[in-house]
Amino acid sequence: MTRYTAPIDPIDYLIIGHITQDVVENGFSLGGTVTFSALTARAMGLRVGILTACRPDLDLSALDGIPIAAVESDVNTTFQNIQTPAGRIQYLHHQADILEPGMVPETWANTPIIHLGPVAQEISPTMVRAFPRSFVGLTPQGWLRQWDETGRVSLSGWPESRLILENASAAVLSIEDVGGDEKLIEDMLTSMRILVVTEGAEGGRLYWNGDVRRFRPPQKYEGESTGAGDIFAAAFFFRLQATRDPWEAARFATGLAAHSINRERMDKIPKPEEVRREMIEIISDR
Repeated sequence: MTRYTAPIDPIDYLIIGHITQDVVENGFSLGGTVTFSALTARAMGLRVGILTACRPDLDLSALDGIPIAAVESDVNTTFQNIQTPAGRIQYLHHQADILEPGMVPETWANTPIIHLGPVAQEISPTMVRAFPRSFVGLTPQGWLRQWDETGRVSLSGWPESRLILENASAAVLSIEDVGGDEKLIEDMLTSMRILVVTEGAEGGRLYWNGDVRRFRPPQKYEGESTGAGDIFAAAFFFRLQATRDPWEAARFATGLAAHSINRERMDKIPKPEEVRREMIEIISDR
């Protein structure tokens, strides 16, 4: 059963993946790529829609105004992140239901920008072929995760990578998503033309047709980075689909994501004035 939080009208940007329920100090908070990328796309003036799976009682008020097609699930995908001197330890406590192509509302089938944002192996690999007339962007971190019987998350193999990457327009992932494995990045590049690898406070690198360029933020930030990569991805896909210029899209996304680093949780979402400022700077640099 699917419930809809608003009429399913045509949209500009459809993001697919689980809205997560993250364990935080005082309880739970919404999280996941879907949450941060959807709110960023809306801040950029796009009409946004979400396809997800969750319990009927999950509080989605932070996403008010964004139509959500929510497949009813017995549990919410629930993560707990523990920061240690050696890095982040992540646990998956629950996984909501898998998302299949047949769950996409017909009205959204030809949405210009499709963003597949799995966090816990929840999107069927066949989803990438469901939108032949759309720009399909990937943040594939959730296809690169596995977990043991305690829920502790680790890097996994990705047997469907070629199928998915060859049918996508572009992908954004972090160096953490691949465990720093440069060989894995090289393997991905044999299947797609445009790939961004983000590197936290150092910025990131963009691979395009055999070329690579680095993009650094306007200044070095040391704040909490959760969600920054999702903000970058939404901004990058938006500008790439609009301009077909990966270099310009990466400059815009780097500048916009940099605003988020020193802010917490939902405060990370770009403000409309920040979007306007980055757009003006990009246009003036042409």
